[in-house]
Amino acid sequence: MQPNAIDTLPLAGSISHDLSIIGLFLQSDAIVKLVMLILLLASFWSWAVIFDKALRIRRLRHAASSFEENFWSGGSLDDLYERVGQRPPDPMTAVFSAAMREWRRSAAKNLLGTPGMRASLQQRIERVMNVTVGREMERVERFMAFLATVGSTAPFVGLFGTVWGIMDSFQSIAASKNTSLAVVAPGIAESLFATALGLVAAIPAVIAYNKLATDFGRYAGRLEAFASEFSAILSRQLDERP
Repeated sequence: MQPNAIDTLPLAGSISHDLSIIGLFLQSDAIVKLVMLILLLASFWSWAVIFDKALRIRRLRHAASSFEENFWSGGSLDDLYERVGQRPPDPMTAVFSAAMREWRRSAAKNLLGTPGMRASLQQRIERVMNVTVGREMERVERFMAFLATVGSTAPFVGLFGTVWGIMDSFQSIAASKNTSLAVVAPGIAESLFATALGLVAAIPAVIAYNKLATDFGRYAGRLEAFASEFSAILSRQLDERP
């Protein structure tokens, strides 16, 4: 027998493992696979929400700038309300429409005759605008809680998959009574892959949530500032009435 013949013989008990990403997924335990699928779906949905909200806030800013340009152009508020119609396309227009709708209803019912009625109308208009701002921001910020949930829980979900996979690997080691690195490494790699997926899902969700929350907070402040300015304009018009 030649001296190097043993090098060409496979070692007894050796097992070939596919350490690619797909291979790690296919060879993992059923529970670990379920964890990985949950994290992949969470990551996919998070990116869908991120792109949707990023485009949404960009469109809202452009629409608000366009509306403010028309609002402060010096034209008639009634004409602007007629152009906007009953279906305002953006939150700032919705705030304006809600206030004008309440104003017109009161004027049509002759509720502007006494100072008490005017003060009551002023309060109603302010409440209507505040309610509209809250309702519109609730629509705009829909699914933001999902990003916060993914950002806070995905690492722990991935850690659960890792712990479960390592426990399964130790049970396999105990059953085979083989503690060589070639036997231990694939199971550990499969388990750590779950933690990696958890971080892949969590990190973008956290970063995007913080950025989008800041942007939406500024936009909400812009709506509130417009509501205050519009309320002051209507109050001035009420005071100028005979």
